Amino acid sequence: MKIAVAIDGSENAMRAAKHAIMLAEYLPKVTLEIIYVQDLSKAKDERLLSQSPESLALKREQKMHPILAMAKEAAVDAKVIMLKGNPSQEIIDYVNEKKIDKLVIGSRGLNSFQEMVLGSVSHKVMKHVGCPVTIVK
Repeated sequence: MKIAVAIDGSENAMRAAKHAIMLAEYLPKVTLEIIYVQDLSKAKDERLLSQSPESLALKREQKMHPILAMAKEAAVDAKVIMLKGNPSQEIIDYVNEKKIDKLVIGSRGLNSFQEMVLGSVSHKVMKHVGCPVTIVK
């Protein structure tokens, strides 16, 4: 069974990762795929704030270290998937193409008129992936 969790470094993503790891601990023969999408629309802003491309890459990788450490501590087989592009579309494409059995993603809560309950990424992903989705707040 393949469980994927989408992360972005936020608190909601960290809670989603904890939930995904907990699921993986209790299910037999599970591989956990940690999906991080480099949002190209934000890359220019990040690059301006960053000293070098290497430090930018390091900051992105540091978002995954706590999750990998939690997975290792729980004896969960985990691998990191780095994608580039529009986060919602990249997550949808990856989950559907790789036939992920379960997706865990964080919600963003109340932050815009159009998305009263879920963030725009979690809302779009939930509607277009072909597997069960758990949204963690």
